[in-house]
Amino acid sequence: MILITGFEPFGGESVNPSWAAAQLAAAALDESGVPATAVELPVEFGAAGPALEKALAAGDHDLVLAVGQAGGRAKLSLERVAINVDDARIPDNAGNSPVDEPVVDGGPVGYFSRLPLKACLQQLTRAGIPAEVSQTAGTYVCNHVFYALMHQLASVPGVRGGFIHVPYAPEQAPDGVQPTMEISVMAEGLEVIARTALSTAADIKLAAGATH
Repeated sequence: MILITGFEPFGGESVNPSWAAAQLAAAALDESGVPATAVELPVEFGAAGPALEKALAAGDHDLVLAVGQAGGRAKLSLERVAINVDDARIPDNAGNSPVDEPVVDGGPVGYFSRLPLKACLQQLTRAGIPAEVSQTAGTYVCNHVFYALMHQLASVPGVRGGFIHVPYAPEQAPDGVQPTMEISVMAEGLEVIARTALSTAADIKLAAGATH
């Protein structure tokens, strides 16, 4: 079973493409014979983790893809590392703005993704879907969920999981200033990532780092 999570809208937006893409990808996988479900998470530091935990407990999952919006980015971002810190630049949907607080008290400084990131990047590129390996998931609710996911999976051997950021959808940036991506392309990318993660035992070596 595959679990794909997306977020509700935040920051004054009326939509969140992460949730729309998660639903489309889960439906397409399910229809093709790969059991998958999508769950919407709140953009709230205090509620997102428990909502994720509830979703994980609801099924026997082989793979978990958490998805969030990163406005300003032009590609699907395969996040490499989650860090144990909440540092909010804007309030969450409950009005909370934690600063320099841990996601998990006493937890490790960080966790690496369990996805075969380079293999996923290669397959996305071959499919013509703009993608990159990202070295930071930020310090907002996306990173909070990424860290919470990896912390929970740390005690569940064999289950793969990770976080993917998606750009704005076209309707969120009608002026054309910010980069966008069609939700259907995001969903196709999530399908590629899911299938690659399920079929790849060991990641490949592929240069995709950053100089800054």
